[in-house]
Amino acid sequence: MSMTTLAPYLTASPDFGRELGNTVVSRWHKRLSANPTAKRSHWRTKTVYFRAVAGLVAAAPGAPLTWKSIVEAAAPNGSRSTFYEVAGAHARHPLIEAFIHDGRTDSIQLALYYRRSDAVAQLIDEAKVWSYWQHRERMLDAVNAAGPLSPTALESEVCASLTKWSRANQHLAAALGHTPPACAVEDLMLIRDGQMAAVRAATLLSDHLRRTA
Repeated sequence: MSMTTLAPYLTASPDFGRELGNTVVSRWHKRLSANPTAKRSHWRTKTVYFRAVAGLVAAAPGAPLTWKSIVEAAAPNGSRSTFYEVAGAHARHPLIEAFIHDGRTDSIQLALYYRRSDAVAQLIDEAKVWSYWQHRERMLDAVNAAGPLSPTALESEVCASLTKWSRANQHLAAALGHTPPACAVEDLMLIRDGQMAAVRAATLLSDHLRRTA
C-alpha cells in the first residue's frame, strides 16, 4: 500500500500501541483463546477447523470448499455438528457478533462488511484472523518497543506485517478475493481515527495484498 494514500496529517499518539492491543478482535481472541480448560475450549474446536481450512486452501488453491470437505480434513475431530458450532448462522461466539455487540459505528461497519451468508466463507474470514495473529502480535511488540509512532509509520507497520503473513500463507491470503484479516482492517480504521470507512480500509488492504503477493 502506498502510504501517500493514507493520513500523514494525523498526530502521533503514545497510546496507539495500547489501543491496538484492545480492539474488538483482540478482546474476542483473548476471551476465547485464554480458556485454560482444553476439553471445554471452544477456541480449541475453532482452531481444528481453521487448520483444516488453511490446509485445504494450500493443497488445492482455487478448489471450492464445502462443509463436508472441511469436516473430512478436520478428522478425527470433525463433524457436521461441530462445524456448525464454529461457522454459520448459529455458530457460537462468531467474530461478527463481537463487532455487533460492540455497537460503535466502525464496528457496525466491519460487521456489515464481513457479514457472510455462506458458513464456509465465514470460517475462512476467521481462519485468516487466526493465521495472521502471530504476525500481528509481533507487529504490536515492535510498535510498543519503538515508542510513539506517527499514524503513517503505524500504517506501514500494519502493511509490512500483512506482507509477511501473505507471503507465508499465499493461498489463504488470496482466498475470497484477497479479503484482508478483519483485525488488520480494524487496526487501520483505528489508526485513521474514524476517518476511514470499513469498505475503504478493506479495499486498500486487499489491493496491498494483491500487489505484494
